[in-house]
Amino acid sequence: MEEILKQFPNLSENQVQQFGKLYDLYQDWNAKINVISRKDIDELYTKHVLHSLAIAKVMEFVPESSVLDVGTGGGFPGVPLAILFPETNFYLIDVIAKKIKVVQAIADALELKNIRAEQKRAENVEEKFDFIVSRAVTNMPDFYSWIKNKIKKENRHEFHNGILYLKGGDLSQELKDFPKNVQFPISDFFDNEFFETKKVVYLPLKYKV
Repeated sequence: MEEILKQFPNLSENQVQQFGKLYDLYQDWNAKINVISRKDIDELYTKHVLHSLAIAKVMEFVPESSVLDVGTGGGFPGVPLAILFPETNFYLIDVIAKKIKVVQAIADALELKNIRAEQKRAENVEEKFDFIVSRAVTNMPDFYSWIKNKIKKENRHEFHNGILYLKGGDLSQELKDFPKNVQFPISDFFDNEFFETKKVVYLPLKYKV
């Protein structure tokens, strides 16, 4: 939690309280429905919350923009980003109903009005978004095939609309068919060995009818 306050010093009092409540909420829900590795729950703020917020070091979402979080699991990266960007609309989806149950309960407990959570496959989403985020749910070619037609035409951000993807390791083979990708090492933002090989991958996407 101290690192979050250090990295994001302009949080409102409400945002600080929301971030502060995450540990107890996830610890309580994780005892009922295992959405986070039990060995990781004590490092929730580093391995899940701060990791999710690495996207915010690359992209500052503007008010009224829309973001789709595919395969959100227990709510990452969507929940931390929704706290940080209260005027941006987040749609969190996962194919596993019990994980969405946890996400909805946490969003309700934190009074996050900018989160919508639903059990759904990405291929079945019919809306379009400014950005699509995810945390290593699959390889990029498969991910791209799921969401390629879900990007809005109008660009309102510093970067062209597209994908912001949290992934680790050597991605050269996985991304060889996506020459426009840009990789941001998370270790450039956060000084913790956990992030040494992890990146935010940005991939601009064209609007498709």
